[in-house]
Amino acid sequence: MTYDTVIRGGTVVTAADTVRCDVGIRDGRIVALADGLDEAETMIDASDRLVLPGGIDSHVHIAQKQGEGIVMADDFASATLSAAHGGNTMVLPFCLQEDGQTLREALTAYHAKADGQCYIDVGFHIIVTDPTDQVLGQELPALVADGYSSIKIFMTYDDLKLSDLEMLKVMDTARATGALVMVHAENYDAIRFMTDRLEQAGKTQPHHHATSRPIVVEREATHRAISLAELIDVPIMIVHVSNREAMDEIRRAQQKGLKVYGETCPQYLVLTERDLEGLNMEGSKYVCSPPPRDEASQVACWEGLTTGVFSVFSSDHCPFRYEDEQGKQIPKGRTSFRWVPNGIPGVEARLPILFSEGVSKGRMDINRFVQLTSTNHAKLYGMYPRKGTIAVGADADIAIWDPKREMTISQSLKHHGADYTPYEGFKVVGWPTLTMVRGRVVAQDGETVGALDWGQHVARDRSSF
Repeated sequence: MTYDTVIRGGTVVTAADTVRCDVGIRDGRIVALADGLDEAETMIDASDRLVLPGGIDSHVHIAQKQGEGIVMADDFASATLSAAHGGNTMVLPFCLQEDGQTLREALTAYHAKADGQCYIDVGFHIIVTDPTDQVLGQELPALVADGYSSIKIFMTYDDLKLSDLEMLKVMDTARATGALVMVHAENYDAIRFMTDRLEQAGKTQPHHHATSRPIVVEREATHRAISLAELIDVPIMIVHVSNREAMDEIRRAQQKGLKVYGETCPQYLVLTERDLEGLNMEGSKYVCSPPPRDEASQVACWEGLTTGVFSVFSSDHCPFRYEDEQGKQIPKGRTSFRWVPNGIPGVEARLPILFSEGVSKGRMDINRFVQLTSTNHAKLYGMYPRKGTIAVGADADIAIWDPKREMTISQSLKHHGADYTPYEGFKVVGWPTLTMVRGRVVAQDGETVGALDWGQHVARDRSSF
């Protein structure tokens, strides 16, 4: 038997197993896992390396419409390239309706932005901001049937928030169609109250963004979202959890047997609210929601990752340029933190940070790393076992890691469209040296070797969870 490619001599890791063997690839799929595979057009030496399923980042924002005068730093080309160099083989960005669009029209517009512009595979979540009877009764069921099997709803932001009644209606449709509901849980009215009060007191610097969104507003919204989901009996994912109080709400729901899942992100493991205190507008580089918290919250998030409260680890990549009046330096942002573009880049740093802080420092084993960064994403969002594992029949989406390589995260190494990284100077041990998507190498040792149009859209089934 001959192969297109054989990855030879590496340690193959899945969510369940760790074994030294070769990987035989043909026509973009894994077709053999065995010793002594040597008849291939291309041989890749993975001696002293880990051979992992490619990372899946199920929470990224790419080329998404922003407020007036604000432009997101990444299009699909730069975002997927950055993801590939970070060891990822698939991302799931959000599709946001613009005024006057149907959901189908919004998806068509996002496909137009992405088609032919992706180095790695993509799928789309649907953001629901206007749950009309037509949306709930016709559009969403049809789109879920077409492979868009996840819905995101917001409990904050002026133009995105849903009322409790609207959330219940969306959840009811999700239950009927088998879609998974993702929830951004922060109390909008509480944040608006805090923001108004801070501005009236002249407290407008970027670090007051964190003051305006204290832990209690995340905890309350998390509890409320879980309660509504319990009423409807629908699974939900609480995204970007930043602290113990919100995590404990998820834990209690899970202990009751509810299908409630949690996600956290690198900013909640290695950044704190003190990072927002930079002089002038430097703190705006770290403005995201929820904001980074404190060291005790970091400990809690690690606990959630290692004990299973959190099912996935995502980046919430939402990039803006810093030295740009259409980015973090938007003129209105100088008048108040309220107007600073909300989000930070992170898709390329996600895996090295978790590998270094988690695996290299002994907080988790390599199998748990694979679960949190790839396999559980594939299961949650309807792609397993085609994605998220190394097994015969799966797509040959593979990242080869040097577990001992020491690197310092720097903007000079990044491939995103932003002009900074919030993790500048962060030292890591463990680094992806090769990323392969459906059998083709996309990135290797910092060089881009794949084609811009290689990435495909992946229609998804209902969640395995």
